Amino acid sequence: MARTMLEYYKMVLQKVSFDARLFSKELRKAISKLLPYEIEELRHWLLNFVTDKPELQESLIYIKA
Repeated sequence: MARTMLEYYKMVLQKVSFDARLFSKELRKAISKLLPYEIEELRHWLLNFVTDKPELQESLIYIKA
C-alpha cells in the first residue's frame, strides 16, 4: 500500500526532531507540498507531538495561520 505524503512528512518530522532548525525546515517544506486538509491533520498531529518537546514548540508558528 502506498504511503500518503502526510504520513511521509510525519515520519520525516519524527526523524529530524532532534534538531529544531532542521525540524522547522522540514515542516515548512511539508506545508508547501501538502493539501489544505492534510495541513490541518498535520497541525493536529504536531500539537500532540511537540507537547513534551519545548525546543520544537516555536516551529508551530509555521502551522498556525
